[in-house]
Amino acid sequence: MFIISLGTKASAQVFRHLSEEEMETLSMEIAKLENVSSEDLVWVNKEFEAMVQAQEYITTGGVALAQQILEEAIGPQRALEITRRVQASMQVRGFNVLENVDQNQLLVFLQKEHPQTIALVLSQMHPTQAANILVELAPDLQVNVVHRIAKMERVSPETIQRVESVLEKNIDFSAGTSQFGGVKAAAEMLNMVGARHEKNILSGIARENSDLAVEIKNLMFVFEDIIHLDDRSIQKVLKEVENRELAMALKLCSDELKRKILGNMSKRAAEMIIEELEYMGPVRLREVEDVQQRIIDIIRRLEEEDEIVLGGGTGEDQLI
Repeated sequence: MFIISLGTKASAQVFRHLSEEEMETLSMEIAKLENVSSEDLVWVNKEFEAMVQAQEYITTGGVALAQQILEEAIGPQRALEITRRVQASMQVRGFNVLENVDQNQLLVFLQKEHPQTIALVLSQMHPTQAANILVELAPDLQVNVVHRIAKMERVSPETIQRVESVLEKNIDFSAGTSQFGGVKAAAEMLNMVGARHEKNILSGIARENSDLAVEIKNLMFVFEDIIHLDDRSIQKVLKEVENRELAMALKLCSDELKRKILGNMSKRAAEMIIEELEYMGPVRLREVEDVQQRIIDIIRRLEEEDEIVLGGGTGEDQLI
């Protein structure tokens, strides 16, 4: 509801700073929303303002001062609730930013730490991230760490705070932040969720920001990804592309992709494309990119019509 209240331009800026998992979760929640009353939007914005103020007060004057100031504005019960929520979120900062840290930097740090510390840190990470770190550890250490994670139940707040403090002192969390979030990350994530989930999430985003939805969709399948299509799908695509445009599109692609496409044409047709390429003079980069985008649009249309299947989907989306 808060993202909706911001409007499309501001909400797009917020999305660029979220992790892939946060983008997916938020997109699905937006997709579920139908009618939101103005009263609900006002309430959500007031709560957000109170949480921002609470964080500022806690940072500068401590929890007691923050609660005292908020009590005058929103009452004792709401003030207590807000300060507790903000305090809890601030206490786990070290673990929250692990998804943005450079993996090699984190690995160097963890290799010097006690197995219990490694286990605690990995248990707070996304499974894929944790797995990437785990496989780089020594075999004996891998066993030790996984065993500790499996046996781990409750960890005292003091232990968590101590590990967070060590993380924040020894790791530059700002180093990797620019590499995460944004439209490209959203597109890469949606490529992995399968067609059914992809359509649901994109439709939710399109209702709030159609331009952003188109931008994500365009990045989800680039021209070089044609190499991952099966021969039958490539042949269907080629039926809808003129030789002149295909030759121009192939002018800016890898030799591997060029061989893949020409291998799905008749010998005579392939020779005509090669001849077209040889006699084609200099062309503008933008012209090549425009032609490639038109072919991508054909691929997306054929996929929506269930004529072809793109790679990266789950089993439920694949032809058998």
